Amino acid sequence: MGQDVVRTRISSGDLLGRRDVGIDRYLGVPYAAPPFGELRFRTPQPVEPWSAPRDAETFGPTAPQLPYAGATAEILGSVRIDGDGILTANVWAPADANSAPVVLWIHGGALERGTAALSMYDGTAFARDGVVFVSVGYRLGSEGFSVLEGAPRNLGLQDVAAALHWVRDEIAAFGGDPNRITLMGESAGGALVAALLSRPDTRALVRGAIVQSGPLEAQTPERGGRVTQQLAKRLGVAATREAFTSLTPDALLEARRAQSAGSSPLGGAPGFQLVRDPDSLPRSPHEALADVDVPLLIGTNTDEYRLWFPPEALAAIRPSKLLLARLALRIPAAAARAVRADHPGGSTGEVFGQLATDLLLRAPAARVARARTAQTFVYEFSWPSPVRDLRAAHALEIGFVFDRLRDPESAKIAGTAPPQALASAMHDAWVRFIRDGDPGWPAFDMQRTAALFDGAGEGPVIGPQRRQTVLDLLPAPRG
Repeated sequence: MGQDVVRTRISSGDLLGRRDVGIDRYLGVPYAAPPFGELRFRTPQPVEPWSAPRDAETFGPTAPQLPYAGATAEILGSVRIDGDGILTANVWAPADANSAPVVLWIHGGALERGTAALSMYDGTAFARDGVVFVSVGYRLGSEGFSVLEGAPRNLGLQDVAAALHWVRDEIAAFGGDPNRITLMGESAGGALVAALLSRPDTRALVRGAIVQSGPLEAQTPERGGRVTQQLAKRLGVAATREAFTSLTPDALLEARRAQSAGSSPLGGAPGFQLVRDPDSLPRSPHEALADVDVPLLIGTNTDEYRLWFPPEALAAIRPSKLLLARLALRIPAAAARAVRADHPGGSTGEVFGQLATDLLLRAPAARVARARTAQTFVYEFSWPSPVRDLRAAHALEIGFVFDRLRDPESAKIAGTAPPQALASAMHDAWVRFIRDGDPGWPAFDMQRTAALFDGAGEGPVIGPQRRQTVLDLLPAPRG
């Protein structure tokens, strides 16, 4: 069946998209002006309207970024599309959509990589199941998360906030209900979802949110700005908007490449982070989410750390290194003993990796779930990938959630024969949450009920959250 041209009108002008098998697709639609030239290191500004119908059949330019390096590049894909108009949205909608539920997807990539143009983020399966799916690009790395004198902070977050306002204003033109918007993101995208929920202006625009393996703590400007200060020193300039604007995006990327050369997950250059800021993020999500009154679906993968630590790095971790890490991170010895009890026969590196996963992702998610009074649904994804002993690594669940197991990008991390029944179960649960605010299992409660997606059956195993002893022993963030 061929594709037909479809047309819709939004406030900035007419769009020409494509209809294929009952799904309308509009790609590369600007939601804000290109953030370069006079607008570089400025808050996102409105789009200039266009008079002639605008082609919306291809993805817009990608944010400046470095490709993944080494073994990670073999697992996580990358797409580069040149151009300045990087603040764009992509929409997949049922052809007959009328006040349909909406989901806004925010991609991950440690706040310095990633793009909505990856094929694994195709929204077809969501539109097939009655959801208007939107994905967006935003500024990354130095362009989006520098801490500079004379420049607003958290510009990448401010971009996705502008994108959410755009969705609220324009989604009816695509058949979506502006009062039924759910946010959804993975890793850094999950962190941005949590940040949007933590802001009163954007929290008011959404009906629910999904956070997949997302860090929940925003740092102080001093701590979060260390990467900017080090880059400025390497470049021989001040950490100011004026100085950074005088450098090209490529110059900043090359400095970042040099800065992170030789780094490892166990030590190296600091990364880009969200920072607390009166204008763009007044409260850290790990505190603010307790008061957010919309349903939340939140969870992690069993072996997140196996994407960050290759086998050789894990094998090199000796008991002395684990001890030093415990002391530096204030992890009690009882927590390490509990991890060893949960993973009999596991190496010291595996104990370290599980503790790192718990400290960064699992324990914060559990604390938020316990603190919230609004409905909160907790999951764990535990199906083990056969690829390179990744097990249930960070990002593995994405192909299942999107029902895209046949996509080549999914095969890189999940292999060639992952269980379709598991993808169907996860995707259906996510669609149900987007549609109804309930994924199909009991909300987190005093019994700490959670869903375990392990691939052993047709659906998740419902029961008490696993490893509660470890999670309860780990320290909460300071300050």
